[in-house]
Amino acid sequence: MKHTFTAATALAAAGLLILSGCSADGGEASDTIKVAYQKFGTFTQLDAHMKQVKDAFEAENEGLTVELVPIEAQQNDYFTKLALMNQSAATAPDVMYEDTFMVESDADAGYLAPLDEYTEAWDEWDMFYDNAKSAGLSSDGKTYGIPMGTDTRALWYNKDLFEQAGLPVPWEPATWEDVLDAAATIKAKLPDVVPLNVYSGKAQGEAAAMQGFEMLLYGTGDTLYDADAKKWVTGSQGFEDSLAFIGDLYQGGLGPTPEQALDKNIGNIVASEWLPQGKLAINLDGSWLSGTWLETGTAPWPEWNDVMGQAPMPTQNGDEPGANSMSGGWTLAMGSKSKNKDAAWDFIALALDKDNSQSYDIAASQIAVRSDVSEDPDYQAANPTFGFFSEIVAVTNFRPATSDYGKISSEITIAMEAVMTGQQSPAEAAAAYDEAVVRIVGEENTTS
Repeated sequence: MKHTFTAATALAAAGLLILSGCSADGGEASDTIKVAYQKFGTFTQLDAHMKQVKDAFEAENEGLTVELVPIEAQQNDYFTKLALMNQSAATAPDVMYEDTFMVESDADAGYLAPLDEYTEAWDEWDMFYDNAKSAGLSSDGKTYGIPMGTDTRALWYNKDLFEQAGLPVPWEPATWEDVLDAAATIKAKLPDVVPLNVYSGKAQGEAAAMQGFEMLLYGTGDTLYDADAKKWVTGSQGFEDSLAFIGDLYQGGLGPTPEQALDKNIGNIVASEWLPQGKLAINLDGSWLSGTWLETGTAPWPEWNDVMGQAPMPTQNGDEPGANSMSGGWTLAMGSKSKNKDAAWDFIALALDKDNSQSYDIAASQIAVRSDVSEDPDYQAANPTFGFFSEIVAVTNFRPATSDYGKISSEITIAMEAVMTGQQSPAEAAAAYDEAVVRIVGEENTTS
């Protein structure tokens, strides 16, 4: 096979280790590489990608076997199951699909192996954009994940429904009020249509915290975390205002019912039923959404590009830069307990070489993180929304890259759910969130 990481001396050393049946750590090398990843609902593109790479890897590496471990779970449940696997050498994966916001906490927990010795010798590493590389870094400055792609988020809207309701197409909302006004018009003119979906509540996990709440918060001028002071922000007006938007949406009858919104499968229902069937007018969602509707997706919809429009999510009052987005992305990481790290790296490098990265990015509607992919005419022509979602990278924000973020994110979803169900006012839920943040990080690590 094409050895992607080694300099000549490293290749020789690795070869000696393989011949002697030893791993780089001095133990007995395994001839099976275990690869764990998420497979859930309409998101099947990664499963197809892993099967393709497994076949290619085994064909090029006689004697080595790839054991695929697709974890069929919603996002937060996936994190939990992956953490359980990582606690034992007997179950820990050699390669894992790792969300960028989990890299630091999982590296701190000792689940991940640093990749710097491999990337330094990998001639394709220079093809990755520097900001994408930083997504795989931990606090010790080492690289623990190789990015597969990134994403941005915006408003998807049904142009046919907008025209039926007398709303302008193309739609260019300038403030939150414009968004809620359009939803109110849809409710008045098309009462059988859900006007606006913003993921919210504990059941949606990170989809609610990042795709829902933080898409609002970072448009207020406030933030979750003061990166310069390294402190979590409490008592912010933007936090309370963002909760008020959630309250207006759900308590105002402009969104799904609480029962619908708290269904763990709502993301799949939105993508495969509500939008194609014209049952939802506006959806705050990710750049990957159209991957479901491609020929290779789980719910092909040939007319999707004629029906669906995209608009940037405006800032609260139209203040500069005028719009907000959030970016994340996923990586492939190596397990620290792997008994054949060299082979694990070769699998990662093969899965994310130019051709395989491009194939996956097109199938999953990912924004490319390799320059040779993003500049490829076939990639640019593959999806008519790639240009729109790439342009809003200019106004995007990223989640705090700290090991506390997962707990903080969970508290955000609790506050959202309290407001969307009417159990607390935005001010009460914001105050409860502040108390939770102090409990998690300590008052000395907060700022108001």
